[in-house]
Amino acid sequence: MAMMRGFPQRLALAAALSLCVVPVKAETYQHEEIRIAMPEAGARGLEALLVRPDHPGRYPLVLLSHGSPRKAEDRQKMSPWGQYPLALEFARRGWAAAIVMRRGYGDSGGPYAENRRSCQDVDYLEAARASVRDLKAAINWLIKRPDIDGSRMVAVGQSAGGLATVALTGDAPPGLVAAISFAGGRGSIRDFEICREDRLIAAFRTFGKTSRIPMLWVYAENDHFFAPPLAEKMRNAFVEAGGNVEFIHAPAFRKDGHRLFSLTGISKWTPYVDSFFAKNKLTLRASPMALPPLPTLAPPPQLSANGRQTFELYLRGGQHKAFAVASDGHFGWQTGKRTVEEARNTALKFCRDGAKDCRVVFVDDAAAP
Repeated sequence: MAMMRGFPQRLALAAALSLCVVPVKAETYQHEEIRIAMPEAGARGLEALLVRPDHPGRYPLVLLSHGSPRKAEDRQKMSPWGQYPLALEFARRGWAAAIVMRRGYGDSGGPYAENRRSCQDVDYLEAARASVRDLKAAINWLIKRPDIDGSRMVAVGQSAGGLATVALTGDAPPGLVAAISFAGGRGSIRDFEICREDRLIAAFRTFGKTSRIPMLWVYAENDHFFAPPLAEKMRNAFVEAGGNVEFIHAPAFRKDGHRLFSLTGISKWTPYVDSFFAKNKLTLRASPMALPPLPTLAPPPQLSANGRQTFELYLRGGQHKAFAVASDGHFGWQTGKRTVEEARNTALKFCRDGAKDCRVVFVDDAAAP
């Protein structure tokens, strides 16, 4: 009987508590495909994607710089939408984030300018300085927009984009107040093999001579491009020359830590960024804005719990994207590709690594035809 009397009381308490729960309102964001004028990039200019909160105002700028694929033929397949979820994380924190495709990448105009020498004669200074010309052209164009505050800018790059970001700090434009390099470097021709490692280290030393703004460098324990011993050598060369670096030796991430700065790594790398921003008085909001609402697509019923979590990541990815699944729950997915066909083919390939009867069930944010 005591249990019977207590039950209504507990029910009333639970109901009262439920009234205190305020649902988090999903936010909306602007994403704008733009063309940045640069004489060397010809009529097409530089392809870019700008992501910011969908509220009026002027926003400080985060400039995102992509890496460089090992195969030259893959450069033009790249899309700024591949980094959309990363840009969104900075927009959630109150920044306008611009993803800029440098010359020779994606649909940007002009000839590829970053490395035209053989592996044994590679010139990392020349390559990085070519990247810097593109980044500066982008900055000069972007800060003229009425929604961009050019007095506070942070450059963020991954891999070859990380080296470009380091080089930019050595010739910093006005308003650049900090920079972040994820797995920064260049010259990886296969896992754990670098073209002229000595020249890569020397390039970091050269940029350290003139770089003075605070930087965050993040390298994962299992980076297959730039392993920890090489990352330490690059850091030491840069710092000994005068560079200002907070160095994070991150734990291993998935199969290759070089991919830490990615959609799947968001929960791992954002705490590093938040801590760095706080130390350098760059925190714009007490907490990030809510994520935008997800498309109303139900996950395939055969997915496991892990598969359903991955499907949510898929929904947050940039276009073009595809999700493939087999009858036993094996799946494959791809986001941020230049064409729907490429997204479909890659998703099917990943799915077929574990099953044979794979089919594409979603393309972008709709059921596959």
